[in-house]
Amino acid sequence: MQYIGEIISLLVAVSWTITALAADVASHRLGALNLNVIRMGLSLALLALFLWIFTGAPYPQFASARTWLWLALSGLVGYLFGDWCLFNSYVIFGSKYGQLFMTISPMIAGLSAWLFLGETLTWRSLLAMAVTLGGIALAILARSDDGRRLRVRLPLKGILFGLGAGLGQGLGLVLSKIGLAEYSSSFASAASSAIYNGLLPFETAMPFAGTFIRATFGLLGFIVIVSCKHRFSSVAGSLHDRKGMKFALITTFFGPFLGVSLSLAAVSHAPAGIASTLMALTPMLIIVPYAIINHQRISLREVIATAITLTGVALFFLL
Repeated sequence: MQYIGEIISLLVAVSWTITALAADVASHRLGALNLNVIRMGLSLALLALFLWIFTGAPYPQFASARTWLWLALSGLVGYLFGDWCLFNSYVIFGSKYGQLFMTISPMIAGLSAWLFLGETLTWRSLLAMAVTLGGIALAILARSDDGRRLRVRLPLKGILFGLGAGLGQGLGLVLSKIGLAEYSSSFASAASSAIYNGLLPFETAMPFAGTFIRATFGLLGFIVIVSCKHRFSSVAGSLHDRKGMKFALITTFFGPFLGVSLSLAAVSHAPAGIASTLMALTPMLIIVPYAIINHQRISLREVIATAITLTGVALFFLL
């Protein structure tokens, strides 16, 4: 089928949009910390079931100690820090702005790859960063009442959480790349190749196994925080909130489970740059449903700011 990769990429963007809207509701009802604990537990269960069906074992096979180390770091940075910041930003100013700040993650990933992997940072990348930051600035800045100076339209605490979410996502992605490279190397031995007899090729199943490791340490990190804050009773009480749990399940299914699956399929059927750009359309797609759900007007400023930001994201992949 022609353009199957591009179609799947758009489905990924829709999946992330559903995730953001559901997480917005769940964060307000359950709290950001409680939602993260519940979501990590549910995603581990879904990933374990997937691995059991398609690889023959409900856990990552053939992962070396270095694989566990790098993917554990990725889970702590991406899930524990990044998602905690993201869901807290949802509580402060909603998923519409929270997703807008997530567009800085390609910039963070590019800088991290330059620092840790020695990848080249070209003038095109710097241009993309400037355009992305310009779009975000347009969204969050406005003139003061006297018209003489600029003021920040959003709460500073929410902005810091949004920036933290983008930082965690971008750096976590680079750490995942290192971890999956280690995973591929550890599987390359003849013994591993001979033992494995899963329904999916190991290279196809490997990202799900890597996500299992990341989610495991994300969950462990959240459990430590819950323990230090003596919040176990709060987490347990959240399980009785039927509406909150319904949206937590939607968040889990369309996010770390289905979203990951579709994104892998998209990249395998379409050029990575095109697929990545289409999958980054969530901030634009979320504007209308967010406005309808929250009974808000859509301003031209928001649309232009989001379009500029997404142009910066596209420049990262297409230049």
